Amino acid sequence: MTADPIVDLGFAAEHDVPIPYLARLRTYYQALGYGAPYVFAHYAEVPFHRLVKPLEDCRVALVTTAAPHRPELGDQGPGAPYNARAKFYAVYSDDTGRDHDLRIAHLAIDRQHTTAEDSGTWFPLPALRRAAAAGRIGKLAPRFHGAPTNRSQRVTLETDAPEILARCRQDQVDAALLVPT
Repeated sequence: MTADPIVDLGFAAEHDVPIPYLARLRTYYQALGYGAPYVFAHYAEVPFHRLVKPLEDCRVALVTTAAPHRPELGDQGPGAPYNARAKFYAVYSDDTGRDHDLRIAHLAIDRQHTTAEDSGTWFPLPALRRAAAAGRIGKLAPRFHGAPTNRSQRVTLETDAPEILARCRQDQVDAALLVPT
């Protein structure tokens, strides 16, 4: 046994704390001139439910907030600064059977602690293909879906989420992997 009881409990080091991106975003929105501080959605009860069948029997969809790369909109590559021009404002869908060049240049990306060089961390389509081939998931849905991040909870809840749900139902999806960036 060591002399320090805190070490014995397995606590994380004092510097090992969550990154305060919510506070950073609130400060940013206030600087843009928005009135009240931004209120992030926080459900008291999780609005999800258990799968009705095993994952290896499910058709799985990928939902991302990454944007299709459009070079004419400026730097969107790894390490790019925030680029509001690269935002998108409507749900999009594309084929999971081919590779895509999606990028992240969102406001919430923590550019101090990540380089965004590994697209598999924010768009794990190749990993999902491998999971389907290995039988860890039943099938990959024929399309993935892009969810806009336009800072409007109302638009997300009333427009974007129902549209993504409708597209998932069209694809007969049993489960969705949501990968926010």
